[in-house]
Amino acid sequence: MTITEMFQTKRCVFSIECFPPKQTTQMDKMKTTLTAMQKLNPDFISVTFGAGGSAGGVSTVEVADFIQNELHIPALAHLICMGNDEASAAEVLNRLDAIGVRDVLALRGDRTPARPESPNFAHASDLAHFIKYKKPHFSVHGACYPEGHPESETLRKDVENLCIKQRAGAEHLLTQLFFDNTCFYRFLNLARRAGVTLPISAGVMPIVKRSQIERTVALSSASLPSEFTRMISRWQDDPAALYDAGIDYAVRQLRDLIEGGADGVHLYAMNDAAVAEKLYDGIRDLL
Repeated sequence: MTITEMFQTKRCVFSIECFPPKQTTQMDKMKTTLTAMQKLNPDFISVTFGAGGSAGGVSTVEVADFIQNELHIPALAHLICMGNDEASAAEVLNRLDAIGVRDVLALRGDRTPARPESPNFAHASDLAHFIKYKKPHFSVHGACYPEGHPESETLRKDVENLCIKQRAGAEHLLTQLFFDNTCFYRFLNLARRAGVTLPISAGVMPIVKRSQIERTVALSSASLPSEFTRMISRWQDDPAALYDAGIDYAVRQLRDLIEGGADGVHLYAMNDAAVAEKLYDGIRDLL
C-alpha cells in the first residue's frame, strides 16, 4: 500500500520524521533509533534533506533505504529547491528510484548562506512539477503552514498557493509544527473552501528540553497559546518536570487532532525514540 493509498483507507495516518546524522559514524546509532521507532507501527517515516557526500554526513537516500528496505516501513524522502538544480535533483530522484523509494516531499528549503538559490526551482511547486515530469510513477507530497508561511502576505494567500501545489501533482500535504490546534482547524477550513482536497497531516513537536524553547519555538514562528506559555514558564528550570509536561501537552494536542478528524498526525520527534514511544503510548488507543 502506498502512502497516498493509506489516507484513503485509514481513519488517521500516523507518521514520524527523522533527520540524517551529520557524521557517517553516527549511522549505527541512527539505525538503532529507527529500529526502536519501528515498534511504534508508523505508517511511514519521513527523512529530512541531507546531501551527504563530500559535505559529510549521511544522505537522505541512505536513511530512506534503511527505513524502506530493512525495516519495511514506507519512507518519504525530502527534496529541497535550495542548492539544487535540475541535474542534481534528477540525480537524487534516480538514486531513490533505484532503491524503490518513490515518495518525495518537495520543499523550497530554508535560505542559508551554504545553499544558493536554485536556478530552476523558485518555488516548491516548481520542484513538484519537475518530479512528476521526470518520475511520473512517483508520489509527490507538499508542505503547508497552518498559520501561513512567514514570507506570505496573508494566510489566505498562502492557502491559495496550495492549490498551485495541488495542480503541480502533490497528493498529500504535511504541516509545519504548531502548538494551537485552533490554528490548524481554521487553516483546514480555509484550505477546503479554497479547493484543496488533498489529505493533510498535522505536524506536532513535543517541547521536552529547555534548549528547544528558543531554537525551535522561536524559529517556527508558531503562535503560543496561554496554556503552552504557562507550561514553559512554570517548568523551564526543572528539566524532569518540563519533560513530563511537554509530553503531556503534545499527547493532549494529538488526541484532540485525531478525535477532531485530522487525516494524519506527524511527529517531529527529533530522532528521539523514547519521546516518540511516550507520545505513541498516549494515542495508540485512538489509532
